[in-house]
Amino acid sequence: MTDTATATTTADVARRPVRETADGTPDAGVDVTKLRKEILAELTYSVGRSPETASVRDWFVATALAVRDRIVDRWVIEHDSEHARPKKRVYYLSLEFLIGRMLFDALHNLGLTEATREALAGLGVDLDQVRGAEPDAALGNGGLGRLAACFMDSMASIGVPAFGYGIRYDHGLFRQGMRDGWQQEYPEDWLSFGNPWEFAHPEVDYPIGFGGYVEQVNDGGKPKHIWRPAEKVEAVAFDMPVVGWRGRHVNTLRLWSARAPDPISLDAFNRGDYVGALADRVRIESISKVLYPSDETPNGQELRLRQEFMFASASLQDLVRRHIEDYGDLRTLPDHVAIQLNDTHPSIAVPELMRILVDLHDLPWAEAWQITVATFSYTNHTLLPEALESWPVSLMERLLPRHMQIIYLINALELEGARGKRPGDDALLASISLIEEGGGRRVRMGVLAFVGSHKVNGVSALHTELMKQTVFRDLHGLHPHRITNKTNGITFRRWLAQCNPRMTQILIDAVGVEVLDDPSRLERLIPMARDSALQEALYAAKRENKMELARIVADRNDVWVDPDALFDVQIKRIHEYKRQLLNILETVAIYNAMRAQPMRAWMPRVKIFAGKAAASYRQAKLIIKLANDVAKVVNSDPTVRGLLKVAFLPNYNVSLAEVIIPAADLSEQISTAGMEASGTGNMKLALNGALTIGTLDGANVEIKEHVGDDHIFIFGLTAQEVEARKRKGFDARAAVDASPTLKQVLDAIRDGVFSPDDPGRYRELVDGLLDHDNFLVTADFDAYFAAQRRVYKLWRDRAAWMNSSIINTANMGWFSSDRTIGEYASEIWDVKPTLG
Repeated sequence: MTDTATATTTADVARRPVRETADGTPDAGVDVTKLRKEILAELTYSVGRSPETASVRDWFVATALAVRDRIVDRWVIEHDSEHARPKKRVYYLSLEFLIGRMLFDALHNLGLTEATREALAGLGVDLDQVRGAEPDAALGNGGLGRLAACFMDSMASIGVPAFGYGIRYDHGLFRQGMRDGWQQEYPEDWLSFGNPWEFAHPEVDYPIGFGGYVEQVNDGGKPKHIWRPAEKVEAVAFDMPVVGWRGRHVNTLRLWSARAPDPISLDAFNRGDYVGALADRVRIESISKVLYPSDETPNGQELRLRQEFMFASASLQDLVRRHIEDYGDLRTLPDHVAIQLNDTHPSIAVPELMRILVDLHDLPWAEAWQITVATFSYTNHTLLPEALESWPVSLMERLLPRHMQIIYLINALELEGARGKRPGDDALLASISLIEEGGGRRVRMGVLAFVGSHKVNGVSALHTELMKQTVFRDLHGLHPHRITNKTNGITFRRWLAQCNPRMTQILIDAVGVEVLDDPSRLERLIPMARDSALQEALYAAKRENKMELARIVADRNDVWVDPDALFDVQIKRIHEYKRQLLNILETVAIYNAMRAQPMRAWMPRVKIFAGKAAASYRQAKLIIKLANDVAKVVNSDPTVRGLLKVAFLPNYNVSLAEVIIPAADLSEQISTAGMEASGTGNMKLALNGALTIGTLDGANVEIKEHVGDDHIFIFGLTAQEVEARKRKGFDARAAVDASPTLKQVLDAIRDGVFSPDDPGRYRELVDGLLDHDNFLVTADFDAYFAAQRRVYKLWRDRAAWMNSSIINTANMGWFSSDRTIGEYASEIWDVKPTLG
């Protein structure tokens, strides 16, 4: 690799660039003329265009290929068989990798941003327009996928040798559109014209079996089980390089695509059944078409299980092959391989590795199990029982008969061990069993991942403690040293330097360019927090960012918003426990008050929502509709004089987040306490100077500890109080009767004030809230409303607000994913980073 010794911050779309590098010069050491020639060569010989006929997308592909070539130089060296192989490699298995656009990420990490801008400018091409031509990679949806992307970046940045394994989705989750305020789902088409960052490896394919039967044969006097699948699918590898900070290390993201062994049935085709001739191929290749197919139907459940098994099995076959080639003996697997299961989605890998070790490589069961547990570790992301996956036993027995046998044996041995430790405790055995017997027999994948791993981690301090007390209480009692905490982190360079270059330049001027290498240097801002010049510079940068977001709101929603207003932001997956509904109710309360008291000195505020609801999640989609209905009424009401605006921005993704987050003043983190595992949006927003309004949930607890009580707006029930309310039984109607403000809001929504075209649209939503407020929206409303008044009071004092904003930024260095990955490496994986 060339020209990777220096680093630079980067400019975003239509923004003033940050030009400083570690030695204070723009992209020092980069030959702009040489880079321009490389881009032109790619345009000519790879894209097949001349500069005169090239489109913006052609320029993007040419630029991406030229940058990719520089990454590949280093990548090939690191993965060359003659190169010193790492003592141990991490394999990160995740169903999602929400990597977003990759061009500026690569340019930023290589220190090539301004050199590329200059190279393209010499050809009459604008780098920011080129960036806009790149689609977001549709490989994930929410925080789980973004975390995986951050971790891949950090592993490459601090020198942890790693492979990421996932699925190459043709269409991702879906592209979210709006029709009359209702969410509409459309296919993502990010791969329609290819992906310049990937390398197809059709020669790297593994057979994946489904169905069939298990045959027991005599093998030298010992029984041996042979799985005879009824159907085979080919998992084909596509690789993308993941370059770390300064380009010093490159890891691999390997994604699997399903391919049918036979592309067409010639017999059917020759009979004239042209559609039927392709039926098997379409059915098989549907495995890698869409992220999270709806599991409401039996066919949907089967497709999702096929997805999870295909990518887990292919990944294990791949890493076992690599280990045997390098070391020969599978008994040393834990010495050289660490496999991290990102949530329960890949947990079928536990019985699959046992099958590989026992059935294919003839290891004794006890030894194979010891190897398996020593190799796997598992990250839990949720305490919601419905989110801890489980599969019908009948489906597992039909689709994966050998794995079901292995699961039964794992379960029997685990229960036997528990019975020996606590004899006569039948409730314990029911709690830890891999098979759920009530309401239809199901395989509990969270329990499987737990018993099959040597370490199980939560993703925030509160979440980890609640894991021990709730979902894994009895397993924790049996394995008291297995659960550990690893609070999530974010790639601070992407979520500060890359997406907020205006602010980054000010921070560099204040604490030095070394902050890009060492986020702890942000703490040097603390003594400067009341400096008026620093405050005014950051305020001006924030206002510029808000003007950019205002243009997007105007373009997408046809709503003009005031950049001097408070930008109150809630951007995350739409789910009842995240309580977008609580935010909407407070918005209606303010709207009602503005109309009732028009002469008060109301503070301008903009409520910004974004996020997708699962296609089958009716209640979440109704909440989106309510947000849009409230926006329609509020934004068109002249009596509020534009002092309150509401916008739901469709199709939330990484690129949109990179514009919203630098513009946010207030970060909404208002989930029901005890239900959000961690959150990472809270970290990104605080890093960019937004103040948090939130419950003591997930990583909010640790953010509060770092920034201090005076610089965060905490409200509502604690996790312990939530649990107590639920045990006692919560009367939502009594809570509403005790809150005239809330009662007025709910009456207005229920009576159709915001849905005059369908007055009964929200009657069921309001009645459901009153009858079974599972997420305690009504219980926390008054506390949330009061916290918002504290927000307004502080906002009116610009110096005090900016002081708190700077304190938030200054204390976010600890939440770097470099720190998180360092803890995984030393405390779970036993891997020593090569860079620090």
